[in-house]
Amino acid sequence: MSKKDNNMEEMNGICPHCSGKHKDRDEKEKRDLINRLKRIEGQVRGVEGMLENDAYCTDILIQVSAISSALNSFNKVLLANHMRTCVADNIREGNDEIIDELVVTLQKLMR
Repeated sequence: MSKKDNNMEEMNGICPHCSGKHKDRDEKEKRDLINRLKRIEGQVRGVEGMLENDAYCTDILIQVSAISSALNSFNKVLLANHMRTCVADNIREGNDEIIDELVVTLQKLMR
């Protein structure tokens, strides 16, 4: 698929990288996740500034490590929410295929 096709799909609300499933999140959960991502985005911009200002390598490495830690924390929160809601609801409805999906997801996260 070309970059132009990807952009067209994204404009039509279809992400070529997503499963096509959707999750209705309550406002508190959504706000918490967005705030975490905005803080991470700020950290990444800070590293960019450090590079532009010729900061010392180890100082940058430490900041990148903090970004990695923040992303891992984001994933943990999102995964816990996913298991409490999506996975639990699907199991209650008798859809055990969700377990296979979770196993594949965990395998990808542990690479």
